[in-house]
Amino acid sequence: MKFFVTRALILASIAAGCAFAGCTTARAPRYYYLSAPPAASNPSASPFPVTILVGRLSAPRILRDDRVVYGMTDVEMGVDEYHRWTEPPTEMLEQLLVAHLRRSEQYKSVQRISSIARGDYLLRGHLTALNEQDTSAGIKAQFAIQLELVDQKAGSVVWTDNYSHAEPVEKKSVSAVVEALQKNVNAGLDQLTGNLAQYLASHAAQ
Repeated sequence: MKFFVTRALILASIAAGCAFAGCTTARAPRYYYLSAPPAASNPSASPFPVTILVGRLSAPRILRDDRVVYGMTDVEMGVDEYHRWTEPPTEMLEQLLVAHLRRSEQYKSVQRISSIARGDYLLRGHLTALNEQDTSAGIKAQFAIQLELVDQKAGSVVWTDNYSHAEPVEKKSVSAVVEALQKNVNAGLDQLTGNLAQYLASHAAQ
């Protein structure tokens, strides 16, 4: 029996048994978060004379919730009531984007968008996947995102890129899935921000 189906049945059995026995205390949820790797000094690089604002990430409704998402089949997904993110995935990814851009030390300034923030470029995107997935090859940690860069002065999209990868999960546990997602997300954001830097190296005003 597949892991995710088994887990769902176990959780349902626990809930039913607890209700039958008259339990009054709820199971405490566990919380997880993703973090960027430590900044690596890059003193030889000259920062681009631009300010980047990291905008809001859009996402399907299921990824705007703080519950960890799992996939049972190609067309069926569910959420885990007892395993949650410390904040919704879209907000977490926005913060990670800022962290990855800042740690590169390649920009005059990087900050999240706000009513008072001003910048040369707006980086925004769409989060497609951040979930565990049961496949015939085993459990995977799926991460997919698309980014686009908007020239604020011209009001047009000048760069787009996307990343999608399913990272193998070594153990059948939520913590192992989160560890795989951590690896996958950081690899993806490194790739995307690296490609963005290449674009700005040839297009940003010096």
